[in-house]
Amino acid sequence: MVKPNNSWYYEVSKCIPQYALRYLSEAWKQCFSLISSQPKFKKKGRDDSFTLMVQYPPPSPPGRGARGVGQIKLPRIGWVKKIEILPDNVTPKSVTISRKAGCWFISFKIETEPSNTDKSVDVVGVDLGVKSVATLSTGEVFEGAKSYRKFEAKLSRLQYLNRHKTKFSNNWKKAQLKIAKLHSKIANIRKDTLHKLTTYLALNHNPPQSPPGRGARGVGADMGFYQFRRKLEYKCKLYGCELIIVDKWFPGSKTCSSCGNVKQYMSLSELVFQCEYCNFIWV
Repeated sequence: MVKPNNSWYYEVSKCIPQYALRYLSEAWKQCFSLISSQPKFKKKGRDDSFTLMVQYPPPSPPGRGARGVGQIKLPRIGWVKKIEILPDNVTPKSVTISRKAGCWFISFKIETEPSNTDKSVDVVGVDLGVKSVATLSTGEVFEGAKSYRKFEAKLSRLQYLNRHKTKFSNNWKKAQLKIAKLHSKIANIRKDTLHKLTTYLALNHNPPQSPPGRGARGVGADMGFYQFRRKLEYKCKLYGCELIIVDKWFPGSKTCSSCGNVKQYMSLSELVFQCEYCNFIWV
């Protein structure tokens, strides 16, 4: 029904609509399972991406220079250069090509086996906060990048200058691209910080994680707590450690770590606490 009425169907690789239908099927399964809402049509120019199968260059003959290093063959397009080079023993099953802020990116889907790494600390607690992105029970404190707060004034200035431009004009499109690039820069700085922190925790610890508080300004834009948890979950499976998520109503600050007694009444001005039963003091 689609092919006779849409000539563009023959201009792209057959893998693109096949993967689109697969993703649509998964989206409806999640919708019927009450996991997510109904899928929506993608809008051109927003989150542009497509998935397909690719071909890698064959290995170079002995005694000759490398052939096709840093290249990937896309159907209907041909050989395309890429910046990063995958290891020789890695064969991607599929790739997803996306466009963000005027730049094209390619992500590879490969199979990996979980590997257990030696842990320097058996169990460590992780407390997420606003001033510092994570505080460990070992005393280590990790400061957040706070990229949004750093570039907030510049972003506000670009949006202010774009307020009177005619929509969809050339000047409006140029301004929108500048704003998108700055948003992408802010997100990349935040992702880099979260990736380094979650990799460090998964490689060296078995981290129980406590949820952050609510209502703080810049939590979503600066810290990215949801992405922190999502990255930590799959990295713990990858590096062989257990992740325990503490319930948000768990009275962690009221519970004595020595005997487990929960102090019922505590004022916000109290910084040092003493257990009524075992006289253990904690801060």
